[in-house]
Amino acid sequence: MKNVVIVTGGAGFIGSHAVDLLIEKGFAVRVLDNLSGGRLSNIEHHMSNPDFEFVEGDILNLGPGDAFFSGVKYVIHFAGIGDIVPSIEKPIDYMEVNLLGTVRVLECCKASGIERFVYAASSSCYGIADVPTDEKHSIKAQYPYALSKFQGEQAAFHWQKVYGLSVNSVRIFNAYGTRSRTSGAYGAVFGVFLRQLLAGSPLSVVGDGTQKRDFLYVTDVAEAFVMAAQTKLVGQVWNLGAGNPQSVNRIVELLGGKVVYIPKRPGEPDCTYADISKISKDLGWSPKVSFEDGISRLLANIDYWKEAPLWSPSSIEVATKTWFTYLGKDSAD
Repeated sequence: MKNVVIVTGGAGFIGSHAVDLLIEKGFAVRVLDNLSGGRLSNIEHHMSNPDFEFVEGDILNLGPGDAFFSGVKYVIHFAGIGDIVPSIEKPIDYMEVNLLGTVRVLECCKASGIERFVYAASSSCYGIADVPTDEKHSIKAQYPYALSKFQGEQAAFHWQKVYGLSVNSVRIFNAYGTRSRTSGAYGAVFGVFLRQLLAGSPLSVVGDGTQKRDFLYVTDVAEAFVMAAQTKLVGQVWNLGAGNPQSVNRIVELLGGKVVYIPKRPGEPDCTYADISKISKDLGWSPKVSFEDGISRLLANIDYWKEAPLWSPSSIEVATKTWFTYLGKDSAD
């Protein structure tokens, strides 16, 4: 009998790639996803596989003893809600889903006696951080999304301490790649740029484009999570990036197209840069997909973003008004 893994949010961006890898490695996989951000098309190629099960459902409706968790070895928890601006506008939603939703998953794990819980954490917990950023860096959540994700992580380790649940957490820096979300609020740079590229619109570059992000291709992200589930190490936090920050101007260079510049946003770091020495040493993990190859893969699948929102400088200004209102204060305070 195959070992069973639950992937919450498994129809989403990173979750669906984790599902692919788990199936490839011979696991039976169960996906729980409410399809608020993911797409059924991301996992439909597994639907005929007897070792795959999909349930459309919400983590907020879970309760201890849920049969979905019966006989499960690992749980990889991606389900949650992201984006900065909506979290500022609707903080209760973020705390409910990212914290209380995580607690509900933890309670199911505790009741079913799983072997390992892996939490998808966020590097946003560090705020504007010293770089390269290691796992001992101080925590400085600057908006409700960051706070809710960090508190979800704290809850997971609290369940480890009190109830003996085996937990590891992976703090993702800047994941990119195919199947990233195409709906909802103004967000990740690649989704915005790819839709603009399809429309022949100029790419909306924030500030002067020299800001750098530690972009890691999604299949490398998925591999790290599967390794975090399988390792004998317990109670670990790992930073996950490529360890090789790239500028927005470099993205523009690789994508091609016209450019329009929009105001720099407060509360955003000039550079994110993960110190990946710990995860490399502990798990033997290293990134495999170069930045140039990753962008080539995106361009080869660019039609995926044809129905995504098309952002312009004026619509971005409206969408980020709350950002400027609340994060425009001295973010160093």
